[in-house]
Amino acid sequence: MRVATPIVLVTLVALLLAGCGGSDSGITGSGTATFDGTELIQAKWEQSSDCDRPAGASRWGCSIGAYRCQAVVVDRGWSVSCSRPGDSVAFVVRP
Repeated sequence: MRVATPIVLVTLVALLLAGCGGSDSGITGSGTATFDGTELIQAKWEQSSDCDRPAGASRWGCSIGAYRCQAVVVDRGWSVSCSRPGDSVAFVVRP
């Protein structure tokens, strides 16, 4: 029992640090992207007709400037991941 407790605690902390706890905004960024930059990319993604979901599609993609974005239908809406060399961002769009 003494060994199991630390293993469980370490696993829970790792999951929380990895983002499995979720977030209210659904927006994350890495590399050189800032939070504001991620919001800008999301706004451009939502405004671009090239990024509209094709009828009946569960996965699709488009480009936003230098970013290549891939979207997939999830229970909360659409999970979108965009990347360019050395940078990536991710967000959830609720239709």
